Formats: sequence, structure tokens, C-alpha cells
Amino acid sequence: MQIFVNEMPLKRRIAYLKSKGKTIGFVPTMGALHKGHLSLIEKSNFRCDITVCSIFVNPTQFNNKEDLVNYPITIEEDISKLKNANTDILFKPTERVIYPPDTNLDVEIDLEGLDNLWEGKFRPGHFKGVVQVVKRLLDLVQPDFLFMGQKDFQQFTIINMMLEKLNMATKLIVVPIYREKDGLAMSSRNIRLTKKFREKSTILYKSLVFAKSVYGVKTPEEIESTAIRMIKDQGLNPEYFKIVNGETLRSVVSVSDNFVIAIVAAWAGNVRLIDNIIIKHEK
Repeated sequence: MQIFVNEMPLKRRIAYLKSKGKTIGFVPTMGALHKGHLSLIEKSNFRCDITVCSIFVNPTQFNNKEDLVNYPITIEEDISKLKNANTDILFKPTERVIYPPDTNLDVEIDLEGLDNLWEGKFRPGHFKGVVQVVKRLLDLVQPDFLFMGQKDFQQFTIINMMLEKLNMATKLIVVPIYREKDGLAMSSRNIRLTKKFREKSTILYKSLVFAKSVYGVKTPEEIESTAIRMIKDQGLNPEYFKIVNGETLRSVVSVSDNFVIAIVAAWAGNVRLIDNIIIKHEK
């Protein structure tokens, strides 16, 4: 596995590989890698000739500075995992490489309000930072395919809108959520959970499964209120549990909607967790 820190050596290597007709898959991460991340690497290896993974903890997407300070850094373990997963290139830039001084990297596109819903409402400015860093990384890596996980549903929906509105050549591939045996969605934040909250956090997945099982029998409002109560009864503090259209992320207006998901965010002690489940997706 080759490791690059600076922009120009990476660009030269990518240009050389493309000149040889190689397809490039890209997996952007903030490190603290787990099996969910490695499933993205696996998908990229299967689909593409070359897999590039980036590790960069992006400060512009943290509205809570304490969350940024507490974000787990496990770079040596991450490098070992990437090598074992047959990653071809690791891009591990500094903040100065991603955000050069006196360079305006703002991405001016209309996200049609998606950035102000749910995660955007509770994490002001988060998606502006996400769009900014992903656009910057795509400009540097120039991949044919971008692999992202389903767990961050709102995030990949917004990134896909960015790709379309900017007419970028990269195609987004969404990989299903990778879960622990008890259902908890894998997340870099899980290692910060206390033993008590690690056990109780399984209620998020249970509430999503409940929502899927009764959708069409109970109203979305009834499902949401029951799910909120289930989460609170386990001692977690829910920010939202909503049943939304999978394309617009607005509340479903009819059970006949073709694409419906349930999304949830809750605090387990001082750790914020998100999850979702596809209730139906009729193409």
C-alpha cells in the first residue's frame, strides 16, 4: 500500500494509473476504522482496479468542538487494517493540504433545504463542511466511483445531489449498513460508549425494526411516538425518530410513497449515534 500526504505526488500517481486504463474507487473516512469501513474497501476492490482510502478528520463538519477533540485517532491500527484489506493507496493529508491558506474552497450549490433537515437541524453547518471536504477530496483523487455507507443516509443523499448539480463524473455507490451481531450499527463513535450504554444502544436498531414491521398498519405519527418512547425507556436521549421519503427526506405524505426510510438520532450518555432502516424501496 502506498501512502501519500501531499497533493502533487498523489495526483501524479492517480494520473499515471488512469493513463494505464485503471478505474479508481475512493473511500473517504475520518479514521478509527471498523468492519463497516472495510466493507466499503471490499466493494471498491471488487468494482475497481485501484482502491484509494483517505483518512482526514475534517474540522469544518464539527459544529461541536468538544466532539472534534474527542474523535478517536487510531492511525497505526487503521494502516494495518487497510493493508490487510488490500487497499492500494492511503491518502493521509494534513489540514493545510486540504485547506491551503488564502484559498476559497466553499461549494456554492443549492441543496434544496436538505442540509437544514434532521442532522442539519441538530448540527448547524455540518453539511456545508461535509460538502466542502468531499468536493475537495474528489478534486484531488479524481475517482471513477465514490463508496459511502448507508448509515449516513442524509450525508450520501446530499453528496449525490452535489455530484449531479456540479456535473461531476464520479458515480456514487452506497453500501448497506454493517452491524454488530446485536444490531448496533458500526460506528467509530461506538468505542466511546460505556458498557451500560453499549448494551442499551441496541434499542435504536430495535426501534427501527419495529417501525418497519408496523408500517402501513399504524400511522407514521403513531410509529414515531412509540419509537421515541422505546428509546427513552432505555435511558437514551432521542433527538429525532422520523419516517421520511428516501429521496426528499421530508415526512411521508402517503403510505403509497415508493421509497420510505426510518431515521433516528439519539444520545447514549455523551455519545451521539445515528441509524436508519429502509422500510420499502419500490423502483
